[in-house]
Amino acid sequence: MRCKLTVLLILFVAQSLSAQKVSNRNPDSLLFKTYNYLDDKIYENKNDSLKASPYLYAYLNKAKKEKNYEETVNAYQNLLHQSPMVFRLKYADSMVLAATKSKSNELIGSAQLSKGIVYYSQKNYIKAYDYYIKANENISKTENDYLIFKTKYHIAQIKYYLGFYDEAISLFNDCIEYFKKNQPRPYLNSLHSLGVCYNKIGDYSKCSQTNALGIKECERLKILEMELFFKHSEGVNQFFLNNYHTSIQLLQEVLPQLNGITEFANESIANFYIGKNYWKLQHPSKAVPYFKKVEKAFIEKGYIRPDLREVFELMIKYSKKENNLKNQLYYIDQLLKADSILTDTNKYLMGKIHKEYDTKEIILEKEKIQKQLVVEKYYDVILIGIVVILFSAILLGTFNYFENKKRNKLRYNALLEKIEKKKVQKITPEKFQISDISEETVQSILRKLEKFEKDRKFLDKDLTLGTLSTAFNSNSKYLSKVIYSFREKGFVDYINDLKIDYLTELLRNSSLYRNYTISSLGDEAGFSTTARFTNAFQSRTGISVSYFIKQLKKDNP
Repeated sequence: MRCKLTVLLILFVAQSLSAQKVSNRNPDSLLFKTYNYLDDKIYENKNDSLKASPYLYAYLNKAKKEKNYEETVNAYQNLLHQSPMVFRLKYADSMVLAATKSKSNELIGSAQLSKGIVYYSQKNYIKAYDYYIKANENISKTENDYLIFKTKYHIAQIKYYLGFYDEAISLFNDCIEYFKKNQPRPYLNSLHSLGVCYNKIGDYSKCSQTNALGIKECERLKILEMELFFKHSEGVNQFFLNNYHTSIQLLQEVLPQLNGITEFANESIANFYIGKNYWKLQHPSKAVPYFKKVEKAFIEKGYIRPDLREVFELMIKYSKKENNLKNQLYYIDQLLKADSILTDTNKYLMGKIHKEYDTKEIILEKEKIQKQLVVEKYYDVILIGIVVILFSAILLGTFNYFENKKRNKLRYNALLEKIEKKKVQKITPEKFQISDISEETVQSILRKLEKFEKDRKFLDKDLTLGTLSTAFNSNSKYLSKVIYSFREKGFVDYINDLKIDYLTELLRNSSLYRNYTISSLGDEAGFSTTARFTNAFQSRTGISVSYFIKQLKKDNP
């Protein structure tokens, strides 16, 4: 996940730079367009940030040039929506700064609300609440009902998160009454949040009624994608009604539709309650995989809330039943870590929730397990002693294996280096006399040898010193002497080495041949038998052909 996010950030920065270059090359093409035109283009390309970028920056540059603070705020908001999460706070800050210059309560409040929403999306609820309150102070001085109720909705979300459910219910009901008129999406969001609040206060009947109404309204308003969240809410609610199979069915239905990046919180909640259902049905082994997914969200994204902490309590119980002391200790540490995070942001709510394990009890349990592990470690030492003796014997036997492996690796690297050097180095034979052969004859044979090597005639299986001498219009004695003097090897080694060099380069540059059998490779290199091929390869390279292919596949997957 982390790699994926990094790639997204790099792409966004690259796209932004690309867009700025486009704007700098041709500023007049967009700067004189109307805001409506630019806004339409941004919306048209909302799913393609590369295409949207020139319009986003043109909108911002136009607004800045005209010192139009309202449109500057709009420009930063557009950029905020198009950017990755890590950049959104930066654009929210710019919104607040531009809005402050306008001295408009409505604009300032709207910008502060947007910044609060960014903090909320980052799970920083304390800062989110601070900015919602600031926004409310400014927006309440205006007559913009939409902003007033939008702020009320977000304050209600914080109230819900902090456990003030009755206050949140009152605010959500106000929002529903207002948004129902002409704001379908905020209306459905408010309705969904109201149902969740009813669940939290134990009014499961009202929660079910609200979820049923929400699904019906999604169909009426043709916003079918919102059905997912009402079903999710009802899945959780059915758990509290002890309808465990119904709860599992509903939550497993919606789980694949939850996007792990944007809906990881709901994904984590669904996994938690599916696990809880299985636990209640006396199937702890089925519950554990779902609990581990909740733990994964906690580790990777830091996501935890008071009810989800029970995951670690249940995993401690499960580990105890399995007599797994190390897992007990691990989940005790996870529970302490979760409590530490929750205490910082949920002081009010943490005082109200029931805890199976209080902090003092957790620490005592941790100390008890640590002592037990020390005792077990004593007995482990005896066992380890026996194992060490056996291991030493195995180690002695495997030492030669690893040494050989190390040598093979060095030879493999040397072989690759040799192949690379061969590509750039042209061998020029030194001139020296062979006493009983004329210089003219020597040079003639050398030229023919170079052409022979270049044309890869050495791949002929039936090649012999006699047949090559005839092909060169020479005699075997002369040819043998020239090869020995200028190639520094006998005829058989010379031909075999050419074949092996050809094959190693072929294997190095083409993945296709790495899937050939040893026999087929020997045939490709012109060897009459597989045994001759493998012996020649070992002699030339110092490693086996199978090892060479294995390393190539490993280095070039």
